[in-house]
Amino acid sequence: MLEILTVCTGNICRSPLAELLLRQQLDGIATVSSAGVRAMVGEGMPDEAAELATKRGVPASDIAQHHARWLNESHLETPDLVLAMAREHRRAVVELSPSRIRSAFTAREFERLAERATDASLMIAADAAGSDPHERFRAVLQHLAGRRGLVAPPADPTDDDVVDPYRRSVDMYELSGAQLDPALVQVVRLVRIAAGQNQGQNQPQD
Repeated sequence: MLEILTVCTGNICRSPLAELLLRQQLDGIATVSSAGVRAMVGEGMPDEAAELATKRGVPASDIAQHHARWLNESHLETPDLVLAMAREHRRAVVELSPSRIRSAFTAREFERLAERATDASLMIAADAAGSDPHERFRAVLQHLAGRRGLVAPPADPTDDDVVDPYRRSVDMYELSGAQLDPALVQVVRLVRIAAGQNQGQNQPQD
């Protein structure tokens, strides 16, 4: 199966929410884990973050099993995709493992690049890589990374970050979840294309 790692600061709010949602949607296709660049090691998700997961259909038992862990080099050896919650997290990932420069994205950057890539162009990239799912997904991600110079960056660089809601209002937790949701839609879309399970439902314009 493919492997995805999600990364944030404390590994208690944003990255575990992304982990749980992707794990639920990609069951049988990809394994998903998470870590934090300054993790609150051993801590679970705060109630507000857990509520976001619950509202999105994640079982309480899955939420309760999360315990924060500190990101280290060993976590970056095998994932096919590293999905960072903010630019600082992607920077930390690439500093730990420079080879990750083309397979690490912030979640909202991933969304911004992917929504402008057609299913057809992604399938061509995947098919050219053969039948191995890891090679196919790698080719899809390389295609996406190659668009960094073609798709205009946001006017405000912070628009590539999912806002950190920790110790902030419920409204900030809701905003964080709302920023993350469409990015995960694109991740699921590209994983399914690489796995040959795309249904041709999303056809953005190149």
